[in-house]
Amino acid sequence: MIIVSDAASFQAATAANAQQMADLEAFRALLEDWNGKMNLVGPSAMAQFWGRHAYDSAQLLDLAPEALTWADLGAGAGFPGLVLAILLKARPGAKVHLVETLAKRCRFLSCVVETLGLPAEVHNGRAEALSLKTDRVVARAFAPLDRLLGFAQPYLKAGAIGLFLKGEGLDAERAEAEKLWSFQYQTYPSRSDPRGRIIEIRGLKHG
Repeated sequence: MIIVSDAASFQAATAANAQQMADLEAFRALLEDWNGKMNLVGPSAMAQFWGRHAYDSAQLLDLAPEALTWADLGAGAGFPGLVLAILLKARPGAKVHLVETLAKRCRFLSCVVETLGLPAEVHNGRAEALSLKTDRVVARAFAPLDRLLGFAQPYLKAGAIGLFLKGEGLDAERAEAEKLWSFQYQTYPSRSDPRGRIIEIRGLKHG
């Protein structure tokens, strides 16, 4: 596992170019500023920005290098959605939908999108109430898998593939989800956390 602890090691691990690094640094600065006003992330998050948050988000692109359109459910402070939008910024046709119920978080997300000119759209609403067709639907620290699949169902039904960042409790969450849903899945080890995994979901059905 590559240890990412700062901007230089993030760039080495991801091959991000100078413009992407500048945008990520601007995002980090905006997050730090806004966090002082509305507590978007926990107190340790800023110190762990590059490894625990930015790199954790960026690894999703390697699992779907061809995907152009993404939906981030429960976008919160912008992980993984804003990081994906920054890294996809130069790709024609790229777009990230940032779905968030809390208006204050939407204001922050919109500020970053507008300031950096990102290919992203902020949706202030419930994930399951939106009708968006995307290549991938993602979420990080949003809900247990059984509930998360309910939120993601409209996207998966429309053809998206799910990529959900999970922690060491994934096996237990999957067992609970399989009581309500049937689906095909594959898991990948997280590059940012030895305890974490990413679960890919396809073919979601009730029961």
